[in-house]
Amino acid sequence: MTAIAVTIAGSDSGGGAGIQADLKTFSALGVYGASVITALTAQNTQGVSAIHDVPPHFIAAQLDAVFSDLKVNAVKIGMLSQPVAIATVTAGLERWKQTHVVLDPVMIATSGERLLAPAAIEVLKRDLIPRALVITPNLHEAAALLDEPLARDEDEMRAQAERLIGIGAQAVLIKGGHAQGPQAVDLLVTRSAAVRLTAEKVATVNTHGTGCTLSAAIAAGLAKGYRLSEAVADAKAYVTHAIAAADELEIGGGHGPTHHFHAWW
Repeated sequence: MTAIAVTIAGSDSGGGAGIQADLKTFSALGVYGASVITALTAQNTQGVSAIHDVPPHFIAAQLDAVFSDLKVNAVKIGMLSQPVAIATVTAGLERWKQTHVVLDPVMIATSGERLLAPAAIEVLKRDLIPRALVITPNLHEAAALLDEPLARDEDEMRAQAERLIGIGAQAVLIKGGHAQGPQAVDLLVTRSAAVRLTAEKVATVNTHGTGCTLSAAIAAGLAKGYRLSEAVADAKAYVTHAIAAADELEIGGGHGPTHHFHAWW
């Protein structure tokens, strides 16, 4: 049976993040990818110049078209910039009984532009986070979700992950790539355990779309039948290699993308 994953996210016209990064990741990992586009961005390696939100009725139409025909094994959710989009996607997940959901709470682009309206944060926490199998915030996103200062060390990362579980998350992969130190340390925290995942940091500016890529890689693993811990570990390794190979590409003049097809070309 063909493994199928769906990305519900915004489009990146520059091809390095969002829908485009997710579909590249699915393909690189041997999973058929389908998509539901929630927003269009005018974007390149140097920043986001415009955002056009897809009307909620059309988001719903895409959801119903995909899930009524394809046997979907996992869902990745990325950019949902407005409360009405979050409500529409939540209703769609309930309607089509999706449980293998990876939620990347995208708030700010690599270049610094805000991608989530402040009013949407509470709706995300109330409606969508409890429906996800795992959420994948970086340090800034975890702090924003909790309205707390940035975690300064692994103890504080774990504490924030546990508080996110307290507001409804089933599992939290809190990403420490923005922290100081030579290693990128992520913590996968559930109600009963915590797993530490590490990788050496790579000195490169070409990190555009890494969060999208990681969450899509987790969804790809789940679509292939991996347990959550296996899917997260494989995704971490894939993204680490994609970042390490990023400088082989010459894309744009700003924060370039990771090399999704590093194993192929």
